[in-house]
Amino acid sequence: MINKRGFASDNNSGVHPEIMKAMIDANEGHTIAYGDDAYTERAKQKLYDHFGDDIDIYFVFIGTAANVLGLNAATSSWNSVICAETSHINVDECGAPEKFNGFKLLSVETPDGKLSVELIQKHMHGFGFEHHSQPKVISITQATELGTVYTVDEIKALSDFAHQNNMYVHMDGARIANAAVKLGLGFKEFTKDVGVDILSFGGTKNGMMYGEAILFLNKDLGENFKYVRKQGMQLASKMRFISAQFERYLSDDLWYRNAKHSNKMAQLLADQIKEIPQIKITQEVDANGVFAIVPSREIIEELKMEYFFYDWDESKNEVRWMTSFDTQEEDIHKFVDLIKKKLTT
Repeated sequence: MINKRGFASDNNSGVHPEIMKAMIDANEGHTIAYGDDAYTERAKQKLYDHFGDDIDIYFVFIGTAANVLGLNAATSSWNSVICAETSHINVDECGAPEKFNGFKLLSVETPDGKLSVELIQKHMHGFGFEHHSQPKVISITQATELGTVYTVDEIKALSDFAHQNNMYVHMDGARIANAAVKLGLGFKEFTKDVGVDILSFGGTKNGMMYGEAILFLNKDLGENFKYVRKQGMQLASKMRFISAQFERYLSDDLWYRNAKHSNKMAQLLADQIKEIPQIKITQEVDANGVFAIVPSREIIEELKMEYFFYDWDESKNEVRWMTSFDTQEEDIHKFVDLIKKKLTT
């Protein structure tokens, strides 16, 4: 049985065939465990090629681990991390950042998922006051959970502000490839070059089976991190199967081709949805997500029966439609035809 491609999440997609082949090829023979292998060295070199060799790289299994452990390196239990209300660390990680690290999350309501210096000002107080958690990190997501993308200038403004206040910037880059395609830039240009200190570099949502990377762009923060990763239960014994994926993913612009396609499919969906007056798109479609208000719960539930997706804000019938590296134009056309049919019956 072949499962129908839906619009729930880019996590629901399969593994790109070239990445699957790389894992199969890595399955030959024996190699040294725990990352002391040639696959891991080659994968790291691919990342050095993008970011420069003055960084530290640590591979982990999942995005939550990348965020939680990366933030651990920059904080103490008396610190706080400022993030968007919609951020993954605030909404979708079951309190893991706070439980594992002991710090406090300070969330900020935003219209589009993006933080700004003006929006975070309400949390910029209590420095040096022992009764108040001490703000230490500004955490942003690129692309955001609302499918929007920070500009280079927006990231630089936040980074400059953070560093002026003895703080760091963490970027959740679960969909960093989609952001790079939207910006038309290399990864380094909107991360390291503009002051991002810690980067969770994602691949799972763009064609990999599993595996993320924690990049300490501020290398000082990576000191002793190998112990943090081990205590955090993210040191893979057979790391070659994560590394082989990253090596292939970062070769021949595969990451770019995958993200470009998923962005293109989201834009195609948005363009066709805009022709349906009963549906309102609520966010800019910068990456591979379309957020829209549908007229009724009944229609939403009927659509889900054939193409599964998630609600975003049930109170106003707002839904999220995500595209993936393997979404086809035919999927878009059939889905839009179904929407039109449900709206007219």
